[in-house]
Amino acid sequence: MHAIRLRCLWASAILGLALLQGCTTLPSLADRTASMRLRDTADSTLGRSVAPLAQAHPGLSGVFPLLGGRDAFAARIRLADVAERSLDVQYYLWERDLSGTLLLDALLRAADRGVRVRLLLDDNNTSGFDETLAALDARPNFEVRLFNPFTVRRWRPLEFLFDFGRLNRRMHNKSFTADNQVTVIGGRNVGDEYFDAGQDVLFVDLDVLAVGQVVDDVSHDFDRYWASGSSYPAGRLLPPTTPAAIATVAAAVATIQDQPAAAAYMQAVAESPFMRSLLAHNLAFDWTEVHLVSDDPAKGLGLASRDELLWSRLKTVMKRPTRDMTLVSPYFVPGAEGVQFFASMARNGVRVTVLTNSLEATDVPVVHAGYAKRRKPLLAAGVRLFEMKRTALVPPRGQWRPALTGSGSSAASLHAKTFSIDGSRIFIGSFNFDPRSARLNTEMGFVIDSPLLARSIAGTIEQHLPARAYEVGLAADGTLSWVEHQGSERIVYDDEPGTTFLKRLGVSLMSMLPIEWLL
Repeated sequence: MHAIRLRCLWASAILGLALLQGCTTLPSLADRTASMRLRDTADSTLGRSVAPLAQAHPGLSGVFPLLGGRDAFAARIRLADVAERSLDVQYYLWERDLSGTLLLDALLRAADRGVRVRLLLDDNNTSGFDETLAALDARPNFEVRLFNPFTVRRWRPLEFLFDFGRLNRRMHNKSFTADNQVTVIGGRNVGDEYFDAGQDVLFVDLDVLAVGQVVDDVSHDFDRYWASGSSYPAGRLLPPTTPAAIATVAAAVATIQDQPAAAAYMQAVAESPFMRSLLAHNLAFDWTEVHLVSDDPAKGLGLASRDELLWSRLKTVMKRPTRDMTLVSPYFVPGAEGVQFFASMARNGVRVTVLTNSLEATDVPVVHAGYAKRRKPLLAAGVRLFEMKRTALVPPRGQWRPALTGSGSSAASLHAKTFSIDGSRIFIGSFNFDPRSARLNTEMGFVIDSPLLARSIAGTIEQHLPARAYEVGLAADGTLSWVEHQGSERIVYDDEPGTTFLKRLGVSLMSMLPIEWLL
């Protein structure tokens, strides 16, 4: 009897998998609605605000770093509120929390005013979001597309069994562009942990608000992704929306807005010095040459050539360092090739400094495993390694710190992706220095010719590293140590601080697995 039950279970499983495989066919992209960036927006409110500045700096772009999470949210919510023609919004992750709901509501209100809203989301993190996305897509002036979507909406992980090569490639880009006049790009996804919205753990991140020449480049890049072979209209994947579903979305927005936490957060955003400067049109833009670098969206299908990848373009635009390089990457997995790259620079006299997450601060321990096994050769070559602490003191608002924690936060995890070269050029974007960003996910960012910005951020990092991060050392006998500075006191750890033996053992075991190419 037991054998019969077992055979029945196997037969049921095989039948289920066969049925599932039959359901994994993507819908056709034939007759997909075509749309392009709106270029005739000079007469919009944003266009009239930007025009005098752009005319005074022909051929250049103005950039303003968004250092704190609330400033980053303020920029996006304000752009959504003042947009008159178009909003092109592209993200890897959009949380259904306080800030995510408030920002979605701002997009809805814009669409209700007649603004054309195009929302492109990677489908990897939209589980449980289908009803909301279908309701949004059904609204006038609002169109939603999903990048590399799952066709099986309820049992997504099972689809990896049949389409792993495609589904393992994700769109990691992040951009928010209003009226083809102002854009925000950087490392932040949409969610409370990115916008200092009062959660327990805050992601330390960095964005740039830009106007001028480069904005049309970002809009053109959005058009490429919107029309790519990986971008599917939500209506062809999600069940049709209903009046009840639309009412549910409205109720969710109302519930969030009625919370005291939402009112307090929006009040704090409205009263921020950044918001006051933004409303008064007196932001101190740094006008300079800004280059957009991004992956060809064909990378999402594994069809982009090597010279169409961001990493190849980045090496072409960025000059090789001659004096110093400061790199900030939350998921730093250099691999053998990266170790050789950094080691050769260090041996040639370049001061190379890397800040990444410590094991206690990282939110992805398996990625830390890919980094941990490369520490010794990097240190032996003269590369300086710092690992950000999970906990830190709260610095003044509006100041970017390697271990910034917001008000009410007790822990921090690094999420910014930036590096500066020779105090003259800086990259800010979505690109992590890991194999996944280089070969699998699509990415984007700005290369900014700005000694002011490059020196400011690199200098801030150097100044605050001793207090905010552990410095990793390599002894003559090949053992690692972690040095923490607490005022005048110097504490040396023989094991990774703030971790248990079991966690360290798990990371050690994962570092032996042949999975570096996936990280």
